[in-house]
Amino acid sequence: MKINNLPDKPAGAATGAGKPADRLPAANTQRNEAAGDAGVTVSLSATSQTISASVARAGGDVFNAQKVQAIKSAIENGTFTINSEAIADKLLSNARDMLGVAAK
Repeated sequence: MKINNLPDKPAGAATGAGKPADRLPAANTQRNEAAGDAGVTVSLSATSQTISASVARAGGDVFNAQKVQAIKSAIENGTFTINSEAIADKLLSNARDMLGVAAK
């Protein structure tokens, strides 16, 4: 595919090229101007709501300063070991959980 290959359609015909205000119907433009800074309504998908609820249920901080300091000290002392099998198991478990939530 060449970069310079352009469709035979005039610019803006199907792609909506041009200024954003040019693409809005007149009624929407007037309503948006009248609304001012009224805000935008946002709704979360069921998956996002489920994830947010599970994070809220977990409670507490995700960051544990004492644990971070212990790991930092172990790294400095050369005694820090990594259990790659435990990390792999947790990654697979999290992936299964996420896919299960997304499939529902």
